[in-house]
Amino acid sequence: MQTKFAALAALVAAARAQQACSSQAEVHPKLTWQTCAAGGSCSSVAGSVVLDSNWRWAHTVEGSTNCYTGNTWNNTYCAAGQGANCATKCCVDGADYPGTYGITTSGSELNLKFVTTHAYGKNIGSRVYLMESDTKYQMFTLLGNEFTFDVDVSNIGCGLNGALYFVSMDADGGLSKFSTNKAGAKYGTGYCDSQCPRDVKFINGVANVDGWNPSSNDANGGVGSLGACCAEMDIWEANKISTAYTPHPCQNSAYHSCVGDACGGTYSSDRYAGDCDPDGCDFNSYRQGNKTFYGPGSGNTIDTTQKLSVVTQFIKGSDGVLSEIKRFYVQNGKKKAFGDTDVFNLRGGFAQMSKAVAAPMAGQPGADRGTCPTTSGVPADIESSVPDSNVKFSNIKFGPIGSTFNSADPGTTTSATIRTSTTSTARTSSTANPGTGTGAKQYEQCGGQGWTGPTTCVSPYTCSKVNDWYSQCL
Repeated sequence: MQTKFAALAALVAAARAQQACSSQAEVHPKLTWQTCAAGGSCSSVAGSVVLDSNWRWAHTVEGSTNCYTGNTWNNTYCAAGQGANCATKCCVDGADYPGTYGITTSGSELNLKFVTTHAYGKNIGSRVYLMESDTKYQMFTLLGNEFTFDVDVSNIGCGLNGALYFVSMDADGGLSKFSTNKAGAKYGTGYCDSQCPRDVKFINGVANVDGWNPSSNDANGGVGSLGACCAEMDIWEANKISTAYTPHPCQNSAYHSCVGDACGGTYSSDRYAGDCDPDGCDFNSYRQGNKTFYGPGSGNTIDTTQKLSVVTQFIKGSDGVLSEIKRFYVQNGKKKAFGDTDVFNLRGGFAQMSKAVAAPMAGQPGADRGTCPTTSGVPADIESSVPDSNVKFSNIKFGPIGSTFNSADPGTTTSATIRTSTTSTARTSSTANPGTGTGAKQYEQCGGQGWTGPTTCVSPYTCSKVNDWYSQCL
């Protein structure tokens, strides 16, 4: 388990109330990023970030009484069956970004702290979103383009996840769609993702009070009956021990809601009941056999004690749809392939993900993804043991394929790719040692249930079984 405490997304938010109050002025921290043109010329954009509403103080419009305290609703204003009334009576307030939430910016760098102690108590984590204006999220059309950033994960370990991802949300945070939402993107409303999360306090402009169950291990969280779904592209989920990037398609890519266990995802009894793929098709080097690719220390291909640059390309095929998601690492990274229960393609696979990334956008444990124990990530444990953790994102660039990578002058790199095949099965390919003879090359797939490709490896590599669905040349 990992606690996802930091996310810089092109279009994400959550809400704790739908009115807006001004006991604390809402001033978005400035963050510079770059847009690039073919050929590598880049220009600066004076942007800003906004805090997700789920972290904000929610209180009565007419006073300062809490509408939500800890992980429970105030039944005077937000009782079961009173979701619309709660949205009318309660508001979210402005944020003291550095003092209360541990969020600071400097030029192109964003620094997010895990635990911040302030005058009224303690804040745990944060989630912020890039803004185009004071009232609209910055939208990105990923298909045919690439997204680049620098990241420093040296101070986040097991149980924590410093994440950067895109989801298909409304640019105004649902302000125009739901009449009871008066806060909008300025206050970080309208969140959704492929888990169809039911821990969002306000969905569709009403409070998620019906069926609300406070969490047993998170003093600030709970689960209601409503969920908020949309396509998700996890560009970066990582700590200093492990990392992954994962596309999560939905049959309906746009923002939509669901009810109860029919939502599927993490919060429901049937994980696969909804129309989104909660697992996705992830690339994780440790899981795929290379246990010295990513981690702290010079013995790893990518040394996470140092800042690294990451480039993700969304390559358009000859048919105009997404054909590859390719990853470059500045620190000369490698890649591999594997097979999983194929909910990715049941939910539309690359065809549906192509629809999502062609439009403006803002996991269940399986095989090991690194050396962290699967039991790590209990909120109370990590809050007390590693409160000083933080993650830094910087030097964000966006433009056509090859524009941000070349302009960054990254030096020698290799790539990791998730590709489609003629049967729409997601696979990866590798830039690896070609070896000699015939058969699959180093790190390529050589077996597994349903595999119809080569079952031998070029010399000197051996076909090694990873699981029943995947064998690899190592």
